[in-house]
Amino acid sequence: MKRPGRDEDPDRLYTVTGGRSRSDSDAFDLVTLVVSESQPTPGMQSEHASILRICNAPTAVVEIASDLGLPVSIVRILLGDLHATGRITARHPRTTATAADRLPDPEILKQVLVGLRNL
Repeated sequence: MKRPGRDEDPDRLYTVTGGRSRSDSDAFDLVTLVVSESQPTPGMQSEHASILRICNAPTAVVEIASDLGLPVSIVRILLGDLHATGRITARHPRTTATAADRLPDPEILKQVLVGLRNL
């Protein structure tokens, strides 16, 4: 069974990233949503062009890696290239409010308790 990205030829991955093994930016984690801001142009690296086509709608980094069949680390490097040239925008999805953020102010709860005791 062939695993995408794992059994990839290391020489090809080296070429795709221009010899880089790490992204210059930590802006892209697995769930960062990426949206393309431009269309592919002639002469553009095929992986960059594929990313721009995939990201017409907000797409998570892990989905992009899956669609391309490349390791996430390689995709992060490619995304960094596109982000640096303004061809994509990235944002982390909103997190839900924590339980502490949803609770009422403790002072209000004390006042309610005092009011209930006075009944």
